[in-house]
Amino acid sequence: MYSKKRQFGNIGENVACVFLEKHDFTIIERNYLRKWGEIDIVARKGEIIHFIEVKAVSHETQYRPEENMHPQKLRRLGRTMQTYVLEKQIEGEWQLDLVTVRIDEKNRRAQAEIIENIVI
Repeated sequence: MYSKKRQFGNIGENVACVFLEKHDFTIIERNYLRKWGEIDIVARKGEIIHFIEVKAVSHETQYRPEENMHPQKLRRLGRTMQTYVLEKQIEGEWQLDLVTVRIDEKNRRAQAEIIENIVI
């Protein structure tokens, strides 16, 4: 059984996948996990591989979900992305994106936005 936080995160990732597919992304992989980090979603759009971090929050939360992208998280993501690129022998362009998801559990609604090409 997953914790409530993990269940909430899974909902956010599912919403993010639907959002991305509606915006012409193809989902390649979810939850790529190594002991030093995790990539929530790996997707392709055109010729570019997108490593996508998903931050889901309740719609009642006052802070912005992107505020959770602190330097330590970015370092872990950078290392994990490099591992993925080497392991999968990615030749072309790739970038880090953030999908923020605000979830209204009471009304069963969610709103997603993408911030593309985050510089580490």
